[in-house]
Amino acid sequence: MVSGSVGANGTGEVLRIRRLDAGLPLPVRAHAADAGVDLHAAVDCELAPGHRVLMPTGVAIALPVGYVGLVHPRSGLAARAGLSIVNAPGTVDAGYRGEIKVNLINLDPAEPVRIARGDRIAQLLVQRVELWDVVEVDDLDETDRGEGGHGSTGGHHRLS
Repeated sequence: MVSGSVGANGTGEVLRIRRLDAGLPLPVRAHAADAGVDLHAAVDCELAPGHRVLMPTGVAIALPVGYVGLVHPRSGLAARAGLSIVNAPGTVDAGYRGEIKVNLINLDPAEPVRIARGDRIAQLLVQRVELWDVVEVDDLDETDRGEGGHGSTGGHHRLS
């Protein structure tokens, strides 16, 4: 993010992107108020059911310290084709300057997914993050919940 000049979104923040493949469009928002920009597939691919691929996107970004890029699945591809991201959301750390790659998986049990070069395959969201120091302690503060997790509050008959 670069402060100073007002970008089209009016916030004064811009995302610095390096295009690694001149034949692909730059990531942009589908609508002005959308949270994420669309990432594009750099190569053609047919993904068999249950298979995954590390898809290049042809772009690299420069995030300042205190920001993270989160790579999310596109909801339409997930709903219509079963295409998702193995490690959703994928994480692009502020210090990373390499090509963004998306670890896609075909969750459809029967149909392959065909991805064409240039297809929008994921969304990149940029968010502020808190950078905490890690400190080892002997005890943690007590809470009402305690160590209850993984369905301990109920809500589903199979978890009771």
